[in-house]
Amino acid sequence: MTAPAPNAPAPAASPMAQEAKGWFSRAEEWLDARGKGAWIAAMVLGFILFWPIGLALLAYMIWSKRMFNASCKSRRHAMTRHAFKSSGNSAFDAYKADTLRRLEEEQEAFESFLQRLRDAKDKAEFDEFMDERAKTAKTDDSVEA
Repeated sequence: MTAPAPNAPAPAASPMAQEAKGWFSRAEEWLDARGKGAWIAAMVLGFILFWPIGLALLAYMIWSKRMFNASCKSRRHAMTRHAFKSSGNSAFDAYKADTLRRLEEEQEAFESFLQRLRDAKDKAEFDEFMDERAKTAKTDDSVEA
């Protein structure tokens, strides 16, 4: 069996697969296809029809990061485009490029540190779980004997 090409389009979902999805999943996909404006319109409509529906949609949008995700990305891309725009002063442009490179390296190092910290915490929790499990198994064995 061969793997599909990385740039190949995803196979279309069969009608059976569409029926297997719940109405919520289908509605979520439909709103995602139309963008953040559709989510906001659905939320406003929910508030108009019955306020708990609008409140639930707002909570879901915030929880699933649909509310802020696209706007933050577009703002970051706009800042990046502006950051690489030449000012006309070569000394300042060199300083700015060096500073941006250093900040990116620091950000990557910090994100790497956070990942190592999360991994260490996960390992410690897992080790504690395994120790408790071993103690429980040992006490169970001694009770049976």
